[in-house]
Amino acid sequence: MARKDARNKHDFTNIIGLFSVVTLLTFQGALSQQVKVEPEVMSYPSQAVNLRCAFADAGGIQLTQVSWIYEPKEGERLNIAVFHPKFGASYPTSPLKGRVRFTTEPPSLSNPSIQISDVKMTDEGKYICEYATYPSGNEQGVTSLIMLAKPRNSASGVTVIASTVAAGAKPVVVARCESADGRPAAQITWVTAVNGNATSASTAGADNTVTVSSQYMLVPTAADNGKDISCLVSHRTQAKPESFLMKLAIEYPPQVTIVGYDDNWYMGRTNVALTCQATANPIPTTITWKTMTGQMPDTVQVKENVLTVLKVDEQANTTFVCEVKNRLGTGKDQVTVMVRGTRLPVKGPATGAVIGGLIGLVLLLAIIGSVVVLVRKKRSQHNGDGPPKYKPPPPKKQQSTTTSSSSDTLNTSRDPVERKDGSMDHLYYTPQDAEPSTDLDAYSDEELRYAGAPSGWDEPRLNEVPPLYAPNQYKPNDYHDNEEDHPPAAGATRGESFVSQAMFV
Repeated sequence: MARKDARNKHDFTNIIGLFSVVTLLTFQGALSQQVKVEPEVMSYPSQAVNLRCAFADAGGIQLTQVSWIYEPKEGERLNIAVFHPKFGASYPTSPLKGRVRFTTEPPSLSNPSIQISDVKMTDEGKYICEYATYPSGNEQGVTSLIMLAKPRNSASGVTVIASTVAAGAKPVVVARCESADGRPAAQITWVTAVNGNATSASTAGADNTVTVSSQYMLVPTAADNGKDISCLVSHRTQAKPESFLMKLAIEYPPQVTIVGYDDNWYMGRTNVALTCQATANPIPTTITWKTMTGQMPDTVQVKENVLTVLKVDEQANTTFVCEVKNRLGTGKDQVTVMVRGTRLPVKGPATGAVIGGLIGLVLLLAIIGSVVVLVRKKRSQHNGDGPPKYKPPPPKKQQSTTTSSSSDTLNTSRDPVERKDGSMDHLYYTPQDAEPSTDLDAYSDEELRYAGAPSGWDEPRLNEVPPLYAPNQYKPNDYHDNEEDHPPAAGATRGESFVSQAMFV
């Protein structure tokens, strides 16, 4: 129980102590706010700068003295100006003596601002305006004087030789950038597409200035020659960063390529050429053509980097070599020519292009054919060609003077009748004295001609049906007699049978 009470007492003591510290800091902050100063003042060398100070509200506080204290970044604090209402102004010995004074004459405790003329870079630091008061003690405000110096910026490229595997491929400096005698220190950045690294360093200059230098390093290759690299310098005195654009200068021996040989040099071909293309830094000094055999064909002409064969013959069946030199070395390339007896077929277009052309041609022909068919069809319909669009009307039934009824004359069955020869008769009649209907499409021209001949259906004779046309077999008492022997009576029709004019096609 005693331990618990002791622990609680210790915690309460810590809380009271923390509260006291916070209260003291708050009170001191409230007091310090009464001294009004500018937090930061900037100036260039040789100019005059004003450092302002005022006591906001003295109230019941008695102001006895005010002092300006200079605190450099390195070194001890120094009094540079003091004012006492009774003793007046005083300027103790300091690096600013003779260049510092109160702005009002005579000075006052309520406004003890000072002016520093002909400021130097070494004047940079903190300036403290401190009041001696009663009964609260000293109160102060701090102003930082920042000296500005516009730097001199520059950049340059460095010419290097391309690295090789044998050389160890170590990074080297390819560009430099510098910002000299600036205040504060400048910032340098690099912008480039090449793969490298930058290093920077700062050195103190005269009159408290700073010089910043940066180098860009990479493993140089021939492919990097001529690529862009930019140095950007940012400084407080500049509205925007200053940019320096450079080109990488990397030297390398010639790299040579021969172009122009198409593997189709045949006997008798004329004016074929080989071109020697070379890239190098520095620029190549000499270009030389030769053959592996050492003897140049008689039909060959050489002009700078172009070798021309005026007429291909057996002498051109050799290996041509092009050598290019510059200060760093020699580069070469070679082409072996194989002379053919006859010319190779010229390569046609790609297979895809041929297939596409054929498909397009087929589609075009199909479209044209469709158009032609449609035009002909419309033209034939317009001229009345082609099959009729309607069937002829059914034959009309003739009135008979005989005593046979229509029900005896017409067979009301719709079933086809089988002939003696095994064929089927497709003549149909509708029941109840309806008009006969004939399937004209089921007969040939010869059959339709005799379709109206008597068939013997009106008199069933042992279910036999005589042939459609057999006049020699008819008997005198048959239904159809000879007209000469039995002429029809006046006004009478030809028996109960009839032949429609439409059946004679």
